[in-house]
Amino acid sequence: MENSMHWYLIANDQDLFWGLTINTIGKQICLKGDSYPPPDHPVHYMFSTERGRILNEYQLLYLTRGNGVFESTSFKKTKLKAGNAFLLFPGEWHNYSPDPETGWEVYWIGFKGKNIDNRVKSGFFLREKPVFYVGILEEIVQLYNQGISVAKEQKTGYQQILAGIANHLLGLFYSMDKNLAFDHLKVEDCIGKAKILFMEDFKGGIKLEEIAARVNMSYSRFRYLFREYTGFTPVQYIQELRIMHSKELLANTMMNIKEIALDCGFETSQYFCTVFRKKIGSTPAEYREFVQGKNMHLI
Repeated sequence: MENSMHWYLIANDQDLFWGLTINTIGKQICLKGDSYPPPDHPVHYMFSTERGRILNEYQLLYLTRGNGVFESTSFKKTKLKAGNAFLLFPGEWHNYSPDPETGWEVYWIGFKGKNIDNRVKSGFFLREKPVFYVGILEEIVQLYNQGISVAKEQKTGYQQILAGIANHLLGLFYSMDKNLAFDHLKVEDCIGKAKILFMEDFKGGIKLEEIAARVNMSYSRFRYLFREYTGFTPVQYIQELRIMHSKELLANTMMNIKEIALDCGFETSQYFCTVFRKKIGSTPAEYREFVQGKNMHLI
């Protein structure tokens, strides 16, 4: 078995418009007691564990066997184990190496582009939190191996396929790590119960403190965890439910705007129209005209 497989890839001008281009992908096995970096470590990415290094790209690494350590300018030295993934950021000093007592097996994929830049800018991935734990999953290993096969053949459009694989990996790591962070808090069941309660009573005067009590949380803790888990505050989530229901009524009934506003839990039709336009980009009447193919003039 090869201890190292690695490919350097190029992207043409057209590829750059895709939003994400792949520079490198590979797999490395470092056995117990082996020197690190190994002699066959990619020359383009050579570094010294005494000095660390700085890259001009992102790299997403996934440890499938053994242990190691990782540190960066924004992240203190931390032990790694099989099931950990870590993200390297361009321009950020970092250092990592396997535990000489265990060695390691690690996959990586390197990329750059406006897509990942925007996700970092939006806070999906943080320099202060570059390490994830997702466990050993065959699905992830298969994605890396699929990427290696694509890189080996480099057929027309291979950059776009690899970009899709990188995006899939980023999405998996982000989602799995976030869900695992909530597991020990038993948050999933509580948030799921709260969402059901909201769906059952979004038309009425929901008292959020009562919902929090029904899922055995203080309101401040419930609001914080609900937002962390769903991306919405409870108030925003209720408003999303109301707007979603109003869109169904506008598309499928002859109810006028005032009736729809009241049925969806809005205090006035004016407030409903304001919220609807802000969320959808059109008035309720304009939306109805678009989805029904005619102007109903029902305001």
